[in-house]
Amino acid sequence: MSAPVAALNILRGSCHCGRLGASFSTAIDPAALHPRACDCTFCRKHGAAYISDPTGRLAFDATEAGALREYRQGSETARLLLCGYCGVLMGVVFDHAGRTYGAVNAGCLDGEPALGSAAVVSPQRLSPAEKMERWLQVWVPDVVLPPANG
Repeated sequence: MSAPVAALNILRGSCHCGRLGASFSTAIDPAALHPRACDCTFCRKHGAAYISDPTGRLAFDATEAGALREYRQGSETARLLLCGYCGVLMGVVFDHAGRTYGAVNAGCLDGEPALGSAAVVSPQRLSPAEKMERWLQVWVPDVVLPPANG
């Protein structure tokens, strides 16, 4: 059951050029959200640390075609979402049983929300099946993505 609208914290963000946006809604107090800094080389080089809530909502939008680019690395199970113009890493998603699960990169959120301290995680030590099981537990289900043509 979702939280009443008044209880939702809505965190919004965008890439550097503003062509990609993100909206993350959660009933969790932002101070209790601890960004997970993935230790893989791709995420480290982008300074990524992800937040999510399995009872929250997450949507990405694009203002023009070509803004949303995807990159797969490692086990190629997840899709990293980047701006095709300025290169900002906005989030990560994966598909399972007809649903799209995801997390937003806390670094792209506007207004520097007061989040909890970051924790380093190491998904590269997990098998693809273990990664998916973890993601199913902590990521937002039913992520909304912009249409393929932007």
